[in-house]
Amino acid sequence: MTTPPADSQRAHHPTALWGVSLASMGVCLLSWVLCWVNAYVVHDDLPNACGDLRRQSFPPEVTCAFADGTLTGANASWIEALFFASLVAFVLLTSMALALEIVRRK
Repeated sequence: MTTPPADSQRAHHPTALWGVSLASMGVCLLSWVLCWVNAYVVHDDLPNACGDLRRQSFPPEVTCAFADGTLTGANASWIEALFFASLVAFVLLTSMALALEIVRRK
């Protein structure tokens, strides 16, 4: 048996690289939403009860620092690591997919 030749229209369809890129963007957005919910929904009353309030905007975080060095309201470290790792993966995979599309069209 022989395989049919690939036609030119099929060669320009999105590849698995685009799928992984979009999946990493989805993970990045999901982890950003989790950080936002933790900062502005779960700990919404933290600014009223804290003397030393610390805000971070990227990813969103609202924490209360105490004199003994403990923090309340901080995001879990694995969520922030997941956020930054998926953001970097999205940027790298998208740039690779775009470069591949440019090379294919030449």
